[in-house]
Amino acid sequence: MRVGIVTFPGSLDDRDAARAVEICGGEPVALWHGDHDLQGVEAVILPGGFSYGDYLRCGAIASHSAIMREVKDAAAKGLPVLGICNGFQMLVESHLLPGGLIRNDHGRFVCRDQGLRVENIDTPWTRGYEQDEEIVIPLKNGEGAFIADDETLRRIEGEGQVAFRYLGVNPNGSMNDIAGLRNKVGNVVGLMPHPEHAVEPGYGPDIAERMRSGIDGRGMFMGLVRELVG
Repeated sequence: MRVGIVTFPGSLDDRDAARAVEICGGEPVALWHGDHDLQGVEAVILPGGFSYGDYLRCGAIASHSAIMREVKDAAAKGLPVLGICNGFQMLVESHLLPGGLIRNDHGRFVCRDQGLRVENIDTPWTRGYEQDEEIVIPLKNGEGAFIADDETLRRIEGEGQVAFRYLGVNPNGSMNDIAGLRNKVGNVVGLMPHPEHAVEPGYGPDIAERMRSGIDGRGMFMGLVRELVG
């Protein structure tokens, strides 16, 4: 099961995403932002980082890259696409997901272990979790506050497009505590926290009372692998 990991100028977490895919039984395939070929992959991950130095708005320049034209066309045909942090920003800028992402309301970069609730498991990326499951994975962003106009927000909530919601602390001022979204069909998912940083014991959040300490991010990748392998 081949999963493409796109590298942009300024990507930081492409190798982490590739390792997460590999640990969970998939085959990571390196894709380059300037290419027009997805190399026949069965899913695509847009990783975190600071693509193009975050000039203009985060993800805005990357959303116009050559590879994103292919990603948009493939997503329209049902290809599973995951955007993590900067990748989520790209999905919003590409209009593959609704709303927008702006500077954190407190004006500071945030880096913390973050509690989330899984709001929708009807996607290839979230079927590795239970409905309403509570997980802890790392979060690191400076422009992660989700915004939308009232009508869009009502539609997102009414149509079940919220994939993840912040628990406990809202770290960046996101409306309705929204941490991640899915599209209407469910094949495209974006979230600000980083599941790829919580797939190995000892390297993710260390929550002593949890049996799965450090590996709550695995559900994102295990669910995809099970979905595609059948």
